[in-house]
Amino acid sequence: MSSRTTEVCWPLRTDRLVLRPATARDAGAVWRYRRLPAVAQWMTAMPADEQSFTATFTEPDRLAATLVVERDGDVVGDLRLSIEDGWGQTEVVSATHATQAEIGWAFDPAAQRRGLATEAVERLLTLCFDELGLRRVTAGCFLDNERSWRLMERLGMRREGTYLADSLHRSGRWLDSCSYALLREEWRNRAAASAQASAS
Repeated sequence: MSSRTTEVCWPLRTDRLVLRPATARDAGAVWRYRRLPAVAQWMTAMPADEQSFTATFTEPDRLAATLVVERDGDVVGDLRLSIEDGWGQTEVVSATHATQAEIGWAFDPAAQRRGLATEAVERLLTLCFDELGLRRVTAGCFLDNERSWRLMERLGMRREGTYLADSLHRSGRWLDSCSYALLREEWRNRAAASAQASAS
């Protein structure tokens, strides 16, 4: 985890889930669902076997940016949190350090269609904006991965771009992709509107 996330009081909890930094011991549980075609087709890499996956999963940089999602003690998904510098002109570039993040996720198909991914990623966004004080969060996916971008939209993220035939899929086809983002003020406005709606 980055210096910011090491100050977080882990684990994080929701009504049904526990989010915590991944460890090398989680590799097998994550491999069990990431190897499934429904999940693997959207992942950047598809290792040939568990040994290869474990070697990649336990690389220090990968492990440092990974959280696992547990329900009743079982790993049902994993999240990526990569804290990054924003862009800035030379005179102000120091103020961009660690101000934004790119996030991502993968979930066991057996845990899908129950709102668990939405619950987990919403908690991740709360961490980013309310606890780490980041100003911007981004995410992206293949446009064909409708379940993923619909999750982004449920959480209030804006589509900032659609890119035609820009990403080569391992099937050999060039696929469209899309990018989403959310600013801290948008997140807080959404939370305030939700609270107001609940109170009325």
